[in-house]
Amino acid sequence: MLDFFRNHKRLMMFMLILVIVPGLGFVGIQGFRGFFDESANVASVNGHKITRAEYDDATRQQLDRARQMLGAQFDMKSFDTPERRRQMLDGLIEQRVLADETQRLHLTASDDAVRRVLLNDPVISSLKNADGSIDVDRYKQLLAMQGMTPDQYDERVRYGLAMQQLPASIQASAFTSKTLAQHLTELAEQQREVQGIAFHPRDYAAKVQPTDAQLQAYYDAHRNDFATPATATIQYLVMSPATLSASVQPSDADLKKYYDDNIAHFRTDGEVRASHILISASKDASAADKAKAKQKAEELLAQIKAHPDQFAQIAQANSQDPGSASKGGDLGYFGRGMIAGGQAFDDAVFALKKDEVSGIVQTDFGFHIVKVTDVKPAVTKPFDEVKDQIAKELKTQQASKAFSDASEGFTSIVYEKAKSLQPAADKYKLPLQTATVTPQADPKLPPDSPLNNAKFLAAVFANDAAVQRNNTQAIDVGGNTLIAARVTDYKPAAVPAFDAVKDAVRQKVIAAQSNEAAHKDGVAKLAELEKSKSTSGFSSPLKVSRNDAQGVPPAALSAIYKADAQKLPAYVGVDLGDDGYAIYRVNAVVAGAPVDPQRLAAAQQQVAQVDAQSEAEAYVEALRARSKVKFYGSLDRSNAQSDGGE
Repeated sequence: MLDFFRNHKRLMMFMLILVIVPGLGFVGIQGFRGFFDESANVASVNGHKITRAEYDDATRQQLDRARQMLGAQFDMKSFDTPERRRQMLDGLIEQRVLADETQRLHLTASDDAVRRVLLNDPVISSLKNADGSIDVDRYKQLLAMQGMTPDQYDERVRYGLAMQQLPASIQASAFTSKTLAQHLTELAEQQREVQGIAFHPRDYAAKVQPTDAQLQAYYDAHRNDFATPATATIQYLVMSPATLSASVQPSDADLKKYYDDNIAHFRTDGEVRASHILISASKDASAADKAKAKQKAEELLAQIKAHPDQFAQIAQANSQDPGSASKGGDLGYFGRGMIAGGQAFDDAVFALKKDEVSGIVQTDFGFHIVKVTDVKPAVTKPFDEVKDQIAKELKTQQASKAFSDASEGFTSIVYEKAKSLQPAADKYKLPLQTATVTPQADPKLPPDSPLNNAKFLAAVFANDAAVQRNNTQAIDVGGNTLIAARVTDYKPAAVPAFDAVKDAVRQKVIAAQSNEAAHKDGVAKLAELEKSKSTSGFSSPLKVSRNDAQGVPPAALSAIYKADAQKLPAYVGVDLGDDGYAIYRVNAVVAGAPVDPQRLAAAQQQVAQVDAQSEAEAYVEALRARSKVKFYGSLDRSNAQSDGGE
């Protein structure tokens, strides 16, 4: 189909004109645009649209997280289902109804709360200078790359904190009684004495002799199990900032300009080391208390002037700052804005020379006497010292810009020069690589390898690439990375002839018949034991609990705890799948050890958290129920039917 479009561009353009122009005559420009507006949205909540772009972005982020977590085990098919798509949309709807309620209640977050979140962000923390202050210029650059200013990012954080207040308040109010927590803990610790009999398929394998007819029948019923997967030998190009960086080389003039423009980044502000004596008097204190505190500070200042070498001893005996008094008032090294005393404190300290003592300095905390014990002047690293660092950083920036500028052209040339990737490789100086791939991800490759991307593999094995031998599209695999491929050799999936896989078929049949025999004997033995109540053939008694299964399979443990504790001994049979069949005799219920207070408190907290989560989900569901939610068509782009509304 794509090949037809390529070879008949004029015809396709003419057909589009024939379709579109008469349509404009019937419905008008605005009406025609309206046909497409609805497809740009997937839902609305109280009139607020949830756009397809938002939905696609949220889906992409979820897939990227799953791909990073699962690595080679990531299977796109398990995520690309109607259920998963609806779950994603439900999540966006719940965010919207929660946002509407937050706005209705006029909830917000304080500047201090926003500041704490920002300072705790590891990315922002990585921008700290040696003195602990944030490199504002680099912070602005980081946000600018995401299309935001610091004020815009502050508001995004504030908005997120405000939205968290309602669920957080519900969760904070959750409570579980100690009695319930103790009962649940005792159930978790309760032991059951059991004995087991196992029927292993391997014990039956030697007795199984399948006939050729049985082998042939199994092969015919399970042909696809023996199929060799399709393979494609490909040439491929990867475009990313990393692959483009080899062709990016900043000039010395670029490096010097970057240094001059960002000189503050290479400057370490001046610092002082100081000690202080604090006589506390809060800003809310009465005038009399403030006067008394100031008088005390003046008396101490007089002592210091008389005995300047005794500053540390006087501070240790009189300072009311608990953090520094025991150290003789020493505050260590600090720069402007790092001490909570504010502008007045900074102005006084940074006006002093080494070993000088200030007068009385008043702040919101009270009255200070400060002595500077050391001074570190501001230092700017010379250009030659940071040249290599700048080159690396500027190269990364220029490579990112080069990728942004070239990605559209790369996509076009891969499509237009459909029979070869060489033109794209030559134009963008990219190495033309080769590989052999199958429709499934290769676990031997790194989890983030572009060759393991599900969308890319689907494009490689599509008819247009595998059979027609056209270039794939430039596939966006996330992380600012595009990949395009051309199939040079393709082998479709094939089912080997029966004789070629006869031994493998035999092993499959033996395993299946052995398992069937083990299961049959196990069921018969269970019926016999339920009548005789015998203990013959069982293993030694074993005490198991929900927290300590003692090697008992999960399915068996579940069956053991479903046995009626009032009707012991009890017998339970468990189908263990490929591991055969097992019978367990439940002899007795054994109470667990007494629950210590610390574990009980932890259990009470855990149960409360579960209950809180349930309450929060119920609250959001209630908000959604009273909101006006409308759906716009299917989440599948290929299906334009409406899903209805709520």
